[in-house]
Amino acid sequence: MNDLFNAGKGGADQAAYSAKDIEVLEGLEPVRRRPGMYIGGTDETALHHLASEVIDNAMDEAVAGHASLIEVTLAAGNWLTVRDNGRGIPVDPHPKFKNLSALEVILTTLHSGGKFGGKAYETSGGLHGVGSSVVNALSAELEVEVARDRVLWKQSYARGKPLTKLVNAGAVQNRRGTQIKFMPDVEIFGELAFVPGRLFKLCRSKAYLFRGVRIKWACDPSLIKSSDIPAEAELHFPGGLADSLEADLGGKATVVPMWAGEAPLPAAANGDRTGRLEWAMAWLEDGDAALASYCNTVPTPQGGTHEAGYRAALLKGLRAWGEQRGNKRAAAVTAEDVLAGMSAKLSVFIREPQFQGQTKEKLTNAEATRLVETALRDRFDHFLGSSPAQADALLGFVIERAEERLRRKELKDTPRKSATRRLRLPGKLADCSSEDAARTELFLVEGDSAGGSAKQARDRASQAVLPLRGKILNVASASTEKLRQNQELKDLIEALGCGVGDRFDRTKLRYGRVIIMTDADVDGAHIASLLMTFFYRELPELIKHGHVFLAQPPLYRLTQGAKSIYAMNDDDRVVRMKEFKGSAKVEVSRFKGLGEMPPSALKETTMDPKRRTLLKVVNSSEDRAATADRVESLMGRKPELRFQFIQENARSAGELDV
Repeated sequence: MNDLFNAGKGGADQAAYSAKDIEVLEGLEPVRRRPGMYIGGTDETALHHLASEVIDNAMDEAVAGHASLIEVTLAAGNWLTVRDNGRGIPVDPHPKFKNLSALEVILTTLHSGGKFGGKAYETSGGLHGVGSSVVNALSAELEVEVARDRVLWKQSYARGKPLTKLVNAGAVQNRRGTQIKFMPDVEIFGELAFVPGRLFKLCRSKAYLFRGVRIKWACDPSLIKSSDIPAEAELHFPGGLADSLEADLGGKATVVPMWAGEAPLPAAANGDRTGRLEWAMAWLEDGDAALASYCNTVPTPQGGTHEAGYRAALLKGLRAWGEQRGNKRAAAVTAEDVLAGMSAKLSVFIREPQFQGQTKEKLTNAEATRLVETALRDRFDHFLGSSPAQADALLGFVIERAEERLRRKELKDTPRKSATRRLRLPGKLADCSSEDAARTELFLVEGDSAGGSAKQARDRASQAVLPLRGKILNVASASTEKLRQNQELKDLIEALGCGVGDRFDRTKLRYGRVIIMTDADVDGAHIASLLMTFFYRELPELIKHGHVFLAQPPLYRLTQGAKSIYAMNDDDRVVRMKEFKGSAKVEVSRFKGLGEMPPSALKETTMDPKRRTLLKVVNSSEDRAATADRVESLMGRKPELRFQFIQENARSAGELDV
């Protein structure tokens, strides 16, 4: 053991690593250095997360009963303003930082705010002392106005640092609350801009979630690209989630009438209130399941403990009803069957919410499961008992879903699910939900970064994504043993499901299209060549029957004002530049790779079947032997053949017929 401790190089290495190598980031510098740790990245989703944080803080004032109106305004220059008529952020000197106002502490110090002790806010959705300071840190400019006790206070910031002192701007009448106006920093987010449609939908969902608030929306008309988005609107929904679900249903036929309600959560042991619950749900005769959940008005797209309580309440309630009615088939029902065909909204308000990650996509409070289940179960039992005929109809509908599920299992009609279980790709293969191979696609991308963008941009129903690590094995020059041992190719073969060699069976192919989607650069072209070589050598039938394609991602984005055009390469960029009019400067952005593209841009240009361009990989040469020779020359084991080909074709590089 002593030999192990003495085995290091010692002296020179230790001297090279000293105290001067330990970096200390102060203030908000960690946020600017690593924004992904606080808002999940620097893409379009992260940009809009800033807007969510500011709006959430205003909503917290409304939910707490101190505000009734929120104004959200998007102006030219990517300026977003959020104003409420709440109490206003305190401006008096902070007891711990006596030279700073409480306002400046909140905007410049991580983990500061009024949401820790539960006294200022019973429930809250904004990050606990992180949201406001993170927005400030990632904004090129931020202006704050606070109206308290009929006095208006103002202060300006740039990239998290105060430009001015807190200034008394004089007396005001009939005004109170906080106004935050900010412009995201281009050094962090590049040319990304707020999307009016996305912000409007966010405001509308907040108004649905809290019926006691009015949200006034305004947007510069020049920024609006869709007729569905108004330039001005006042959003107020007295029916809450019921109004929201009714709008989503659009008159679709339901098994039983929509059921909506609200209830307080069970009190704590000491008698304190723990929060409240609101829901709206409908089982559709024909439609896909859709459950949207929220905690303290914050969307939780990955669900969490409140959804677990929701599922448990409905499952136990229906099973109990089936037992009461003597229906033994009800015992086979699962939560999956109950939620099949259901369109629902679930909103919970609790104290001290705990989320998974700073972007708050999943609720993790363990007690939320019990609280939601207890509160909803009593009401659900009453709902079933109040109309036995409707309850029987609902039970019959759910039992049909259960029996259909069991039939599929018995007939082994779930090749996709069984194949997925055999994979050893934790978190890598993002499969699609459809089992119809004819309408499904598998995107092969290079690396986890591109995989992350592709997973956000895909259609989850029909598009699967498999990230591959770096450049795969060149099967034309590798031994059979190396091919057998290569994990990336083993993963790919198993994901496809059709086998190779003597075990190949095209009827078991799990995807109708296999799309190679690599970066629009030299490395990307090399990886695409390696993958095409793999399919040509090991799975030629997939090429023969037209299953293999090449995606065509753009290399450039050209922007002039609100107009953006994508260019595939340098030559295309020159041509596309001519489409812009006027003397205004055209900004040219070069994508470093698919991982650098915002998911919305990747979807628009490369993954959306309605707008993308795909190249089908074919072996169209009439002389199959010539094709085989060319593959061997370019990808085989003899480098001298590649060198000869380069010498002969360097001046007239053309397309390869592979």
